[in-house]
Amino acid sequence: MRTGQVGRILLAQPAKRNALSAVMWKQLLGCLEEAADTPALKVLVITGDGEHFAAGADISEFETLYATPESSKAISFTIAQALEAVAIFPKPTIAKIRGACVGGGCGLAMACDIRIADGTSQFAITPGNLGLVYPFSDMKRLIQAIGISRAKDMLFSARTVLAEEALEMGLINRLTDQYELDQVVRDYAMSISDTSGESLSMTNKMFMAYEAGQRVESQKTKDWFQAGFSSKDFKEGYQAFLEKRKPDF
Repeated sequence: MRTGQVGRILLAQPAKRNALSAVMWKQLLGCLEEAADTPALKVLVITGDGEHFAAGADISEFETLYATPESSKAISFTIAQALEAVAIFPKPTIAKIRGACVGGGCGLAMACDIRIADGTSQFAITPGNLGLVYPFSDMKRLIQAIGISRAKDMLFSARTVLAEEALEMGLINRLTDQYELDQVVRDYAMSISDTSGESLSMTNKMFMAYEAGQRVESQKTKDWFQAGFSSKDFKEGYQAFLEKRKPDF
């Protein structure tokens, strides 16, 4: 769903607290591909239907999905593809979180650029309770957000982290009242959409280069920086500044 320059992906299985089924992971990947190919889109919000973000994987499917090494590899690949598509999405992504944000749901939130939650939100990463191993890519994103010591705490204990602690540890960027979450996320998304799309795209590339391990300037990052000065958005931006008006990006 898209409203102007802000897109939304809704995780919709509310009867199961939006537990993520195999079909939902595939649909998520398709939605992300479609959104990435929408030029007018500047920011994407991912949220859950009803009172929860996502309560992890749909365990009712486990007996079938993980019946053999081949089927386990297939569904693991699908999930990894979807999470990576969120992580490398070319425009800013926001996870709007209320209620349960557990397991794969928490992994999905961590793949987003920004996480905004309300006071009902609860976070947990629980492979240890199921005899599973957390994927390295997901672990990397968790460590980048909260540090290795806190990541160890969450994964070793599989404990539930409540909203206030999630904010303190860096698991979320912002905590709001439950009745204000929709408006806060809407306002924040609109503030992003008001900025230059070209600037957003290049800045996102810079962040992804850093997250991939780059720590010194490269010719590519120099080129990205210099490209800004010849962009139409830069011309509009400084003209708007000089004319004391809002730029039309």
